[in-house]
Amino acid sequence: MDMDSFAPLLKAYWSPHELTINVIVFMNLLGALLLGALVGYERAYHGRAAGMRTYGLVCMASAGLTVVAGYPGMWFGGGHALATVAPDPTRVIQGIVTGIGFLGAGVIVKEGLNISGLTTAASIWAASCIGVLVGVGFYAAAILLAGLSSCIMMWGGRMEGWLPSHPAVSVTLRFLRASMPAPEVRDRDLDSLFRGAGYEIAAGSFAISGSEAQQELKFVIVALDKRRATSLNALADLLGKLGGVTSLSLSHARN
Repeated sequence: MDMDSFAPLLKAYWSPHELTINVIVFMNLLGALLLGALVGYERAYHGRAAGMRTYGLVCMASAGLTVVAGYPGMWFGGGHALATVAPDPTRVIQGIVTGIGFLGAGVIVKEGLNISGLTTAASIWAASCIGVLVGVGFYAAAILLAGLSSCIMMWGGRMEGWLPSHPAVSVTLRFLRASMPAPEVRDRDLDSLFRGAGYEIAAGSFAISGSEAQQELKFVIVALDKRRATSLNALADLLGKLGGVTSLSLSHARN
């Protein structure tokens, strides 16, 4: 290809109409980046693995993939045969949702009875939706979704604290087999202790393991009234006084 035939093709990429479309795409990407970073600030503030950069990139990439599907006539400078084929935006959005699903799964961690990362995964999904809304031109809806997502992430926990609930606590107890009480006595003592502290043992949550020297119990207790339930520190002191207990672990059973 000589320069005389190459120059018009190169010029097509810098035509006024092509540059106008590039400016529109750029403004969409910039807006999506800012909205995604706004949602991700709360995660960054609380020291989560996914922060402003992750959310900004997810939102911006989702907007970029969506917005380019709206200008197929300008692909390849508007002079390629493929530029006349209109893509299906719904398939682009479907691919974005699938990809975000893998990213969300990567931030969910299960450790024992605790599951963490669900809020981060859900908010990353929301960030991708914000990007899609920006990409298709629903700017007001995207701004509203970003604001609502930020509000629920910043103040949703406080709202949960005000509302009635029954928080759960994961309990791990280790007993010396030599001084361990009979199972029926142990279960009765534990039930009495927890009820006196404002908890009850969750049905079906018992898991028992051990060795010749000791036995380990894992189970979940649920507060009957979170405002009257004994604190974890006081509960640890009560459990430490049980006969045969060598070590114990208490943690909020989050999911």
